[in-house]
Amino acid sequence: MLSTLAGCGLAKSAAVGLVYDRAPLADSLVTRDVAYLPDGEPKHRLNLFRPAPGSATPGAVVPTVVFVHGGGWDSGDRDLEQGAADFYNNVGRYLAGHGIATAVVSYRLLPDVRWPAQVEDVAAATAWVQRQATDWGGTPGWVVLMGHSAGAQLAARVALDADARQRAGARPVCGVVSVSGAALDLVDPATWATGTEFGYYARRFSPERRSVDGPPAPPADWQVEASPVTYATPDAPPFLIVTASGEAALFQAQAAALARALDAVGVANETVVMPALSHALGVPNLSRDDRVVGPATVQFARGRVCG
Repeated sequence: MLSTLAGCGLAKSAAVGLVYDRAPLADSLVTRDVAYLPDGEPKHRLNLFRPAPGSATPGAVVPTVVFVHGGGWDSGDRDLEQGAADFYNNVGRYLAGHGIATAVVSYRLLPDVRWPAQVEDVAAATAWVQRQATDWGGTPGWVVLMGHSAGAQLAARVALDADARQRAGARPVCGVVSVSGAALDLVDPATWATGTEFGYYARRFSPERRSVDGPPAPPADWQVEASPVTYATPDAPPFLIVTASGEAALFQAQAAALARALDAVGVANETVVMPALSHALGVPNLSRDDRVVGPATVQFARGRVCG
């Protein structure tokens, strides 16, 4: 379900060639395999894409996006390639070509590490980007978190969880682009009403790491702890929430749950729907001018008023 992109399903799909369009960016503007933690862990790396000359307003602050890949918390990587398509790095090239510096990050995966190590890693990557932002004309305050699927959950969690950021030395972020997020609200009744498998999430987030029947009433502590909506407060940054028209109903339900939680605390948010055939095929839509989400992300990231 959530790890389709990391498996073989998308590689075999004829639709990929119709949707994927390689974004142009000079190799000289790309720095790969940058360590955001000095521990030698291969997953503690990111690829950095700097804006193309002339793509940003001269003298203006360069916005920065930290992009977090999906894969169900147990698969995926920043350098994922299937066929001739490198989906996540293409997001970096696309945004850099529109004047937005972008760090495409990897993080440690289940079961090699336990939840919430992924949150710690994304928070650490965010802190590194904030510290280095002036190197490419940015500023620590103008960093937007963006993620797809499991990556959207991690981006939202780091943006909303002040304690997670503090432990990593990260500042508040300027905004969040949540694309087809899951596990944004693991308590939401509407999500379980779609037939979503409770055990899938229990295996990832519960202390026992095994399938259990559910959801229970009242909710288990781990459902509350793992849900980014738990940490929503009035000082949270604005959100752009994206779903794909052809993906499973759970993603629509989770987008609605996130929007309700943000509305409840008065945080600005907007939801847009991209015309994509499936959850996985939403990813190549992120880096095209003729699709909804690419231009919407550019407008969102460049339109913030950040310190």
